[in-house]
Amino acid sequence: MGKNGNTITNDCSMAGIKPAMLELPYPPIQVRCRNKSYAELLKVDYCGSVSELSAITQYINNENRMSCEKCSFARTIIGIAMAEMMHLQKLGELIYLLGGNVDYAVTRPDGKQKLWTPACLTLSDNIREMLCAGIEAEKAAIAQYRKHIDMMGDDCVCAVLLRIIKDEEYHILLLQALLEKL
Repeated sequence: MGKNGNTITNDCSMAGIKPAMLELPYPPIQVRCRNKSYAELLKVDYCGSVSELSAITQYINNENRMSCEKCSFARTIIGIAMAEMMHLQKLGELIYLLGGNVDYAVTRPDGKQKLWTPACLTLSDNIREMLCAGIEAEKAAIAQYRKHIDMMGDDCVCAVLLRIIKDEEYHILLLQALLEKL
């Protein structure tokens, strides 16, 4: 029952949704050698302000807010969130192989740890703002991945990041298509 005795129903089925990813294989999850500085870079992508963890959390929140009003939009958003979960999993494996700790803390330049927090998110009740925030977050993630690729000398890790970028670019197209439907 809702606050005023109203029953809240949600007939938006999420059955059969698949991750919103390009149908391209991922490179093997491997590294040339252990490198803790590369692991720390990937932890920024894993759980920094602009990260897969932030994307997952923001998209799930958006899906929850959209599902009663715009079911088709919510289904697309949950598919994107599922793809981001796959990215998070791949980054976690790479961090581990590089010799890093898979947790929710990023080491800042001053050496202190910064934990992931929901303050990293851009939350809105407005669907247009949600979609625009998603597009901006995807663009920021792509720029960050490209920066990290330029900083790394491990072609195996970089190949995985380049493949993730392809999905992020696809997500921008999906979000833009939803914006056009508003």
